[in-house]
Formats: sequence, structure tokens, C-alpha cells
Amino acid sequence: MENAIEASGTRIDAVMELVRGRIAGRSLTPGDRLPSIRALAGSLGLSTSTIVEAYERLVAEGVIVSRPGSGFYVAGALAPLSMAEIGPRLDRAVDPFWVSRQSLAADDTVLKPGCGWLPADWMPQAGLRRTLRQLARAGNADLTDYGTPLGLPPLRQLLARRMAEQGIDVSPERILLTESGTQAIDLLCRLLIEPGDTVLVDDPCYFNFHALLRAHRARIVGVPYTPSGPDVERFAAALAEHRPRLYITNSALHNPTGAVLSPVVAHRVLKLADQAALTIIEDDIFADFEHVPAPRLAAFDGLERVVHIGSFSKTLSASMRCGFIAARAEWIEALIDLKIATNFGGGRMGAELVYGLLRDGGYRKHMEALRDRLGHARREVGGRLRRLGIVPWVEPQAGMFLWCRLPDEIDAADIARDALKQNVVLAPGNVFSLSQSARGYMRFNVAQSLDGRLLEVLSAALRR
Repeated sequence: MENAIEASGTRIDAVMELVRGRIAGRSLTPGDRLPSIRALAGSLGLSTSTIVEAYERLVAEGVIVSRPGSGFYVAGALAPLSMAEIGPRLDRAVDPFWVSRQSLAADDTVLKPGCGWLPADWMPQAGLRRTLRQLARAGNADLTDYGTPLGLPPLRQLLARRMAEQGIDVSPERILLTESGTQAIDLLCRLLIEPGDTVLVDDPCYFNFHALLRAHRARIVGVPYTPSGPDVERFAAALAEHRPRLYITNSALHNPTGAVLSPVVAHRVLKLADQAALTIIEDDIFADFEHVPAPRLAAFDGLERVVHIGSFSKTLSASMRCGFIAARAEWIEALIDLKIATNFGGGRMGAELVYGLLRDGGYRKHMEALRDRLGHARREVGGRLRRLGIVPWVEPQAGMFLWCRLPDEIDAADIARDALKQNVVLAPGNVFSLSQSARGYMRFNVAQSLDGRLLEVLSAALRR
């Protein structure tokens, strides 16, 4: 810890930065007592005089107050939330927020093999335009009014039929439409956890799970992910040690690895969850990329302990936001209230657009072509990467991602920094890993990795 303190400037300045960071991240709030001088000095491996001077300077700034005979306390109004200060400190150049910001802000001259969406020309643009023209002729209410609390009834009926094909038996009344898959998780976190509650995630997992859970002040615990699902023994140990409230996962086409949950692991996970009174959020946004449906926890469980969510940003349009939650009836009622409180009405036009596209036979043809195109891209990109010594961890049967191991224990963050100088945004492994154990891995979006410049940039970076 002392090395980290020394590396960030003078020791006194670094202690002050540490305290400010905890206040910005709200692990310390107004009125909270700071660690004693002796305790903080011991934990950081610094002298008590260093901590005294840092605390005195913070008192002078008005950040903390001294109460003689009692200690030092956080002063003033609640600091604005700083997401960058929550959780373990990462190199800002390659943390999840940086990857997302760079990918979202990039123009057409920047390659984005690290992003999580398909190129614009892979999406059903003709169908989108046709459905938009149909919506333009709709009644005034469709164009201007709020949606109903549950969301567009015919879309919920269609989603219920689609989930039945995956073995999930749910009525339309137990499906709530949301603005996105991200909003679905946010609403569920508001409903099911309190600050300080423990939540399990896969390690590695989709990096925005980390960000959302930190925003909800959850304590996050990672469970190693294997080619057939979470490591069951480690999963059981985490349940016993940490008593989590939630587990968030992708069971089909896991992000970032592309692995698929096996039926045996699914049954063992559900048995353990039942014994521990654990709720599972199953994020299924990649469902339509599958050739053959993989096991769903929600299908085995019957939506008792499992909440099933999804969206259409990956297959239809990220610009048009529409997701859903399928859950127990009493939870849907509570989620409706939360949705009204935080978003009031639903995105009516987005739901109408999704419904118009899904009920059209053109969507089925679009997905058939897209699955074939992605299969070709996985083979092509996988072959190119292997020639550089970059090897996929598993061979995904569907989807857009390859989770790859770099040669010679090279740090993926170093490669990402080099690539950025050449206008290439990459996604190094540790942005997905809570334990920071994926240093030598990188996720590639095969649809965004076909440009020959990527191979040139990677080859040059690996030689350095």
C-alpha cells in the first residue's frame, strides 16, 4: 500500500487524495468518523506524523473537522457522486468508463474492436426505415403520449411467445418493458438491494455490471467463470462466506467469454441459490444470436428465484432503446412503481418500433443472415489473431465476441494504450475482471475487427 501512496505524489498529498476519494465515492459521508491516526498510519505503512499533517490540512480546507477527544469527522454537504472513485483504482486509460466513452465518442475514422455493438451496416436499416414510416402515419397518441406502466401490450404478448420457445413460461402481465437492459438491471437493484449488500458477478463479466453495482453502493464479489458456467465450488464458497443478495450473469453467450452455461452447472447453481435464498438476474440480451437455444436459468427455475431480462440494442438498434423484465408477479407490481418514480412513462415509440420489426418476417431473415455473417467473421478474425499468437479461450458457437489470451504474458492494457495512438479502441481483459486477473486477455468484437488495420496495429504493438 505504501508503494501506491508514494507513486501518487508526496505521502501527505496522497493521504489527502485518499480521503477525498473516499468522500467523493461516498464510502465516507458527512458525519462519518475517519480512521484514527494510528489505525490509518498502520494500514498505509506510514508514520503517524504524516497522517496528522494530512488530516490537519484537510481540516484547514474544510473537508473534515476535528473533535478534540473524539477524532476527525467528514464535514460539509454530501459530495457529488464520482464514479471514478468508486471501487478499486484502475488506470484511467483502460478502465470500463474510458473504453465506453472512447467507443461511443469515436467517429468513422476510429476502429472499435473493443466495443460491444455491431457496425451500422450490419443492422436492419431498411426495416427500421420502413417501420418508422409506418409509425409516422400512426395516431397522435402513439406519437406524443406516455406509454402504459407495463408497456405496449402486443409487444409483451409477443415477448411471452418468444420466451416460451426458450422454455420460459410467463404471462404478458409478468413482463415489464423498460428503456433498455441497463435500466432493467438498475430498477432491479433499486428493488432488491440496499447499500452495502453483497452481489455476486462472474469473473470476468460485462464491465457495466461493475459500474451499476458500484453506483448502488453494493459490495461486489467475483466468482471465476469456466467454459461451462461459474465455478460451482467457488460459487458455493462465496455464498457461504458473503451471503449475497443477488447474482447477475449471462447464461447464454456469456459476455465477454462467449461461453455457454451447461445444464449440469445450471441445476447446481439453482440448487445452491435456493438453499441460500439468492436471487439471480439473468441477462439474455444476446438470445437472438444463438443458432440453438442454450439452457436458461429462468426456464429451469420457473421465474421463482430468477429474473429474466433482455433488450434489442444488439440486434435492431442501439439508438432505439427498449428492454424488458420478466419476473414474479409481486415484483412486477413493485417495479412498476419504481419505473414511474424514476422514468414516469415508458418509451412508447421505441416499443412500437420494436413491435413493428419483430412481428415482421424480415426480422427472422435479418437474424438468419446476421448469424451466418458473424460465423464467418469469427472464423476470419480468429484465424488472423492466431497468426499473431492471440488464442481464443473458447470457440464460441455464436455471437460477436472472442475472448483471447495474448502471447508471452503481455499486458493487454499496454497493447490498448499503443493501439489508441493509432485510433484503435481495444477492450483489455482487466476491465471485465473484478479480481484484475485477466491482465493477459482481451475481448474482440469480430464484426468490428475485420479491417486490416487492426492486424497491423496489433502486430506492431506485440513487437514492442
